[in-house]
Amino acid sequence: MKFELDGKVALVTGGARDVGREIALELAAEGASVVVNYHGSKAGAESVVAEIKEKGGQALAIGCDISDRKAVDAMVAQTVAEFGGLNILVNNAGLVIRKRFADTTPDEWRRQIDVCLYGTLNCTHAALPYLEAQKGSGRIISIMGDSSRVGESGLAIGAAARAANIALMKSIARETRAGTTANAIALGLIETAHDPDFIEANREKLTKFYPLRRLGQPGDVAPLVVLLASGRGSWITGQVVSVSGGFSMV
Repeated sequence: MKFELDGKVALVTGGARDVGREIALELAAEGASVVVNYHGSKAGAESVVAEIKEKGGQALAIGCDISDRKAVDAMVAQTVAEFGGLNILVNNAGLVIRKRFADTTPDEWRRQIDVCLYGTLNCTHAALPYLEAQKGSGRIISIMGDSSRVGESGLAIGAAARAANIALMKSIARETRAGTTANAIALGLIETAHDPDFIEANREKLTKFYPLRRLGQPGDVAPLVVLLASGRGSWITGQVVSVSGGFSMV
């Protein structure tokens, strides 16, 4: 099945590694020009860009702290100047500090909320005029953990921030014009996004939470992003799709 993203422009936040990297590569493979946003992973972002270009695609790495609205405005403006527009925004970047809520501090709350909530607000608000200008091909896809839907011990703040993003996507889906869609993808545990020593020490215990008896991989996520970003996903909006190996079934 072809998803025909030729001529489309995508901005992927946190696109330097793991799920974001795979999303950027898959979008480029379908023909999209891709901006790979990074904050601290410049080498990783440049590696993604190089891989896309080696395969004949177009890509650009842009460093930006998405919690900084002025920096986000500049990133979106640079994207449009480089590629002539913006069709697809993938809100993938995040920051999670795993701690029991009673042991957290207000400073840790702010750090997570600044990235996980305000980062999505900043990027979506800055990108929306350009997405709506596409008159039917504008797409917003927000990636989050399934803890945002069902809660998870040790992830209260990150889960709360991401749950707010679900409400944001649903509300935007109701008010956007010209066929722009807004959806969320809620993930189970993606193996490559975690410390490998932790995974190996706890693999048996962790996989028991998943009916499919394995942890997720970036390649499990990217195909759904491509579908939602394409014309074949044009009648899907305001939805939260769980890609979690059956971790949650609500």
